[in-house]
This record gives sequence, structure tokens and C-alpha cells, in this order.
Amino acid sequence: MTTFKPQSLNRSGLIAVLDIGTTKICCLIARMTDFGPKIVGLGHQVSAGVRNGTVVDVQALEGAIRSTVEAAEKMAGENIRSVTINVSNAALQSRLISYEISTAGHRIDQADLRHLLDPHGLKIKEGEGRERIHVVPVGYSIDGVRGVRDPIGMYGQRLAVNMHVISASSAPLRNLEMVVSKCHLGISGVVSTPLASSLACLVGDEAKLGVTMIDMGGGTTSVAVFFDGELVHTDMIPIGGTHVTNDIARGMSTPLAHAERVKTLFGNAVSSSSDDQAHIEVPLIGEDGVGEATHVPRSMLVGIIRPRLEETFELIRERLKHAGFEQASGPRLVLTGGASQLPGVSDVANQILDRQVRIAKPNIISGLAEAASGPAFSTSLGLINFTIRESTHISTEILSSGAVSSGRFGRLGQWFREIF
Repeated sequence: MTTFKPQSLNRSGLIAVLDIGTTKICCLIARMTDFGPKIVGLGHQVSAGVRNGTVVDVQALEGAIRSTVEAAEKMAGENIRSVTINVSNAALQSRLISYEISTAGHRIDQADLRHLLDPHGLKIKEGEGRERIHVVPVGYSIDGVRGVRDPIGMYGQRLAVNMHVISASSAPLRNLEMVVSKCHLGISGVVSTPLASSLACLVGDEAKLGVTMIDMGGGTTSVAVFFDGELVHTDMIPIGGTHVTNDIARGMSTPLAHAERVKTLFGNAVSSSSDDQAHIEVPLIGEDGVGEATHVPRSMLVGIIRPRLEETFELIRERLKHAGFEQASGPRLVLTGGASQLPGVSDVANQILDRQVRIAKPNIISGLAEAASGPAFSTSLGLINFTIRESTHISTEILSSGAVSSGRFGRLGQWFREIF
């Protein structure tokens, strides 16, 4: 299992994150102030060398990361040494397990909780070629009595916990780590994309009442299910916005760049009465000049876009059902990510998943440019939230005990519950 050194605040109070996606790479640098975090550096550009969240071209990705980080460093006027990154490939797996220890009838204290949640002591077998990236406590029980929110101060013979374990395939994760290290950056933490997006977008009592969070990215669509305020399930679907673009390019015999432009300017997943009368100018592959372009009705574009979105949400529905979370996933659906901005997406999601749908922008952090405040930047801002809370807990533990506790997953569960 790869070990990462948690990112602590340096003297200037800086933290840095790197969102590596199929269509976009974004680096954010934030400085902690008396009023909370403030974005002081931002770099983003078109991604290269990544397909469906997995590295496919080391040199291309290295160049894209270097350019992105340099832009953020130039804006911040500071150099960074390490970053927190996201993982969004389809090999992400999620499962719930139970684990218990003996407390011999004494009053349960922090030492018992650290023993229970110690990641080095957990007898969890991920299987060959897999690595744990999150272990989130989702509920405690004492002597078989479930529903205990906080066992500290209570008495019992056996203390047990249900934990949500999220793992990733080792090879894609190590390839990502290798490319980042070639850019002379250390990796201070790895966060699953569904967790990061949730930290950026969920508001109020959504997680407590039950909600399904869906981040529609370029190459993948991530899913996070919350029940009673706890993250109980995550999933990754290998379909994203680029698949819609590819469908348009094939269906209309137009270059990918023009297909993306057509999707952005005229795309819609819901038909209207004027679609047959409205025509779109589409240049053909291999043809030069406007005179060689063809004109197609907008209804043809809708007919290409909608089936792919229906497939995406039907696949999500089937996988939630197979995992046993179709009912537990709550009455609400929150959509974010760049591909969620396509008009009509919420209508298709409502029809297929039969839930109330909200298109979510991330909760804004001070100093963030307007251009980087949309749904496409939810993961980036979620990485900032995650890193700040990890850094804050690390600093608190250093001040109180002189050393960082090994119970990292306990901290994650603790502040996760504080948010929701």
C-alpha cells in the first residue's frame, strides 16, 4: 500500500491541490487566513494523456501538469512542493465491512477509538493489485447495540464499527503518482472524486436526509450515496461528456473539435417543437471551407445526445440496485461536473432515476475567479476542503500531543460527520 505524507500548512499557510481529469487539469493554491481559506493561485488547461481517468500518455500528461502548476505558482508568487490529487478511474471500488475490538467493560476513551480505527491494524484484504484510499466510519455499536453515534464515554464489552472502504487499482494510481513525481511534486494525499465533489457541493441537510451525488466529468461519472449523514457507497461509471462529443462526431461525420462546439452551442437532451425547423451548420471531416459544410436539423443532435445520457443514468440505476442502495440513496439527486451543464440533463436524470434533481455549483472559496466557480470545478474545490480539514486536524494533534496520531481514518470520519 502506497503511503502518502499528509499535507500540513507551511509557514506561509499554503496548501495546493491538483485535479487531474480526462478533459481538464486544474491546480489550486490556497492560503489560510483568519477568515478562512483564500485562493491565491489558479491554473487550468485542457488535459492530455488521460483517458477515462487513467494515464495513457506519460509525456503528454507531464507537460500538461507542469504548465498548469506553473500558471498557479506564478499567480500565487510561491512555489509548491506537494499536492493533494484526485483519483477518478473506473477501477474504484466501494464496500462496507464490520470490525470490532474488546473493551473489557471499561469506559470507552480516545485510545479505544484509535485502536479500533487504526488503519495499520485493520485486517482488511483488498486483494492483489488494489490499495485502500479511504476508510470512513459510518456507525458504531456497543455489545451489539447499533446506532451509536459517538461511543466516547460509554461502557461495554465489545466496541464495533461499520466502515466504508474505498479502494483503487494499484497500477493506475502508481502511474499517476509517477507522473506527478516527474513534475518534482510530492503527493500529500489521494481523494476519490465522488468524495471531493460531495465536500464541495452538498448543502444543508441533504446528506442527513439521504442524497445521491453525481459528478458528470469528461471521461467518467462518479456516484456518492449518503444515508443518515454518512457516505455509505461510491461508484465510478466509465462514461462522461467526451462520449457524448464522440457520438456527435460520428453521427454527423464532423471533427471532434466541431462536435464539441456544436454540443456546447446547440446541444440539448430534451426535444422541442422547433427542433425540426432549426438547422445547424456542421463542417464535414476532410472538407475545407464553409461551402463544404452540411446543415442538419437540431432534432438530429437531440437524437444523438439523449440516448447516451439515458444509458448513463440507467447504468447508475442498475448499479445502485445491484449494490443494494437503490432505496437508501434518498429522494434527492445532486448533479455537478462539466457535463451536467448540458441543457436537459436534469430532466433525463429525473425521468430515469425518479428523484428530485438539483444542478449544483461548488461552495465558493474567497479569491476564486468567476470563471472557475462553475460545476466543472467541483472536484478541485472539494480537494481544497479535504486538505484544509486534514491539515487542521494534523496541526491540532501536533499541538496537543507532540505527534501525529496514526488514526487518520478516525479523523476523516470525525470531520466528515462535523460537515454533514
